[in-house]
Amino acid sequence: MEPPFKPEEILRILENHRVDFVVVGGFAAIMHGSPENTNDIDIAPEQSRENLERLSAALDELNARVRTEKVEGGMPFSHSGESLAGVTVLNMVTDLGALDITSVPAGTHGYRDLSRDATTMIIGGTQADIASLADVIRSKEAANRDRDRASLPTLRKILEEKSGES
Repeated sequence: MEPPFKPEEILRILENHRVDFVVVGGFAAIMHGSPENTNDIDIAPEQSRENLERLSAALDELNARVRTEKVEGGMPFSHSGESLAGVTVLNMVTDLGALDITSVPAGTHGYRDLSRDATTMIIGGTQADIASLADVIRSKEAANRDRDRASLPTLRKILEEKSGES
């Protein structure tokens, strides 16, 4: 059984460890007004060794395990900043819910690309950089998965409405 999803707590621990990242994916879409639900939080971390060491320490505090269908509760794994530098995608379960790390989300060039247009939001008292809605759409278009294609009309409508407000 998966632990209850507490994204605010996951973000708080990442912030406490001073991890630089941008929230992407479904959680970012929700923060921009999407009515859809998600059961995980996706982040694109800055790729410096120092930042990845801080991320590794945060993963220790979160009790992060590799998410797998074969092992309930996930598989423990060892990690360091050096080992995280070689990770493209890492799907994990933590004591606070699911956390996915992607160094270069589909359709983007990673953290530096996404951070340029990211919006800083306060979520449960924690400050986090959230990918722009245009970047979320760009990534979902490039990923081209069924669930991403299904969410695109709603996301485009929200972006159009927000653009009309400017």
